[in-house]
Amino acid sequence: MITESIKHLNNNYDVVVVGGGPAGMAAALGAKESGAERVLIVDREKEAGGILLQCIHPGFGLQHFKEELTGPEYAQRFLEQAIAKDIDIIADAYVLDIDGDRRVKLMSGSQGVQVISAKATVLAMGARERTRGAIRTPGTRCSGVLTAGLAQRFVNLLGFLPGNKAVILGSGDIGLIMARRLTLEGVEVAGVFEIMPHANGLNRNIVQCLQDFNIPLYLSTTVVEIHGRDRIEGVTVAPVNEHLQPLADQSWYVPCDTLLLSIGLIPENELSRQLQLRIDPVTSGPVVSSTMETSINGVFACGNVVHIHDLVDFVSQEAILAGRNAGFYVTGNRPPTDNIRLIPGENVAYCVPQTISSDREHTVYMRVRRPLKESILKLGDIYEKKLRYVFPAEMVNLKVKPRFLQNFHGEALTIDILPLE
Repeated sequence: MITESIKHLNNNYDVVVVGGGPAGMAAALGAKESGAERVLIVDREKEAGGILLQCIHPGFGLQHFKEELTGPEYAQRFLEQAIAKDIDIIADAYVLDIDGDRRVKLMSGSQGVQVISAKATVLAMGARERTRGAIRTPGTRCSGVLTAGLAQRFVNLLGFLPGNKAVILGSGDIGLIMARRLTLEGVEVAGVFEIMPHANGLNRNIVQCLQDFNIPLYLSTTVVEIHGRDRIEGVTVAPVNEHLQPLADQSWYVPCDTLLLSIGLIPENELSRQLQLRIDPVTSGPVVSSTMETSINGVFACGNVVHIHDLVDFVSQEAILAGRNAGFYVTGNRPPTDNIRLIPGENVAYCVPQTISSDREHTVYMRVRRPLKESILKLGDIYEKKLRYVFPAEMVNLKVKPRFLQNFHGEALTIDILPLE
């Protein structure tokens, strides 16, 4: 695995990409493709590649590379492309600040503290896991309670098992994948407990990681108390009502020495807030235009820092778009300004981008609020598409063709996914 490609940083770059995960690498390649000459990737880990390095299971690249790869294989392909395109990469480095003039202050052991001038920047910092504090689960602060991603790092990279009998709270994809991984390593997984009435992971992971290994999934059920002093000894779980309130009289005790939390991801947006970017209250990521430009000119964002994706292939697709437009910004070849605002409807939690233009094709990503079997996607009164099923855990994407917008003269379009009547 490649760690970094440079020994000495320049003081000026056309595009600086913050984050060396799948989004950052794809954005850097996109910037090169559209004419940016000097591109820098800054990554805080010792090796670029992001979370993919610990995702040793297959299932990546089916859309982007048209073949099935593991996470490290997917990352390595992008790293090799970045090196081949003379993109500078510095690992084990932290971006401390970005000001309104796109001056990037970074710190690293090899380079010290430096301020780099950038004509454009791309934010690709990814996301972090929600922890126990986010859901305020009662109980002692005993060991053995950790996030699913941390457990994945322990097992896949460091060679440590977190325990012998595990309970998983939440049905996010990392938790489902770790249910299978722990089972393969001989750990007993007592069950996956999800507070919502539907799973929050991909259907393929429900089948391949739980059903294929006879691991039970309890919907509308949550952990209400953690037991143990020095080490977790068990948890009390209980079903919840339609208001997600636990039904204590129906609770039961599950012995375990490990509790994995798979309760969602949060965009890593400290830099976005320092820049005072406009933030979408639903996604917790920056509001972006169809070019993935934020509310500050020349600052672009992509990947999980904007909204949480379910497939890395979608991350790469979105990041290449952001990088291309960062390159266009530098070279002065910016596309026309967006002229249509997208408004999420009753059953659409959010859509990205938040604005589009009527002159070119766009891919709009969205998530539904509730699952539906037979439904119809409506883009205002100008376009309809039937869908077989939709789930909140699986992102829906729509390609909006310019011909749909030629006769539209308004300023906003509502996008919704409703039951098929």
